[in-house]
Amino acid sequence: MEDFPTWIPVVALALRDARARVLLQQRLPHKHHAGLWEFPGGKLESAENPRFALVREIAEELGIRIETTKLSPLFLADEASHESGYAGVVLLLYTCREWGGDITGLDGQQWGWFTLDEAAGLPLAPMDRDLLSRLKILDAIAGQ
Repeated sequence: MEDFPTWIPVVALALRDARARVLLQQRLPHKHHAGLWEFPGGKLESAENPRFALVREIAEELGIRIETTKLSPLFLADEASHESGYAGVVLLLYTCREWGGDITGLDGQQWGWFTLDEAAGLPLAPMDRDLLSRLKILDAIAGQ
């Protein structure tokens, strides 16, 4: 029997524009949670630092450059229920307001800028819905 890890570290980005909107992308048809919207990001490679993993994933998915020093850790979420054959996912959400280059869905995914209320109306992946709810609370406290 093949051993599965007990958890999979994943990083994601709440990229914010000057109007405090967040960038979300839509999961591709052949992926888990196909068609649902999510914060961009991905899995860490073996022994990879989370910030460097996020910079790499964002470059691969959206074609933009982000400096690790511009990333601020925001939240951690873990998958509440395990699916058969899958390890639990632990997602680290970072935020950033500065990037270089033009955003392009390099994997063919749809993407867009959304206010937090607009994003709440989208079909979101479950962990992303949780993270968005926390982001809305944080923005309310900060008066944004």
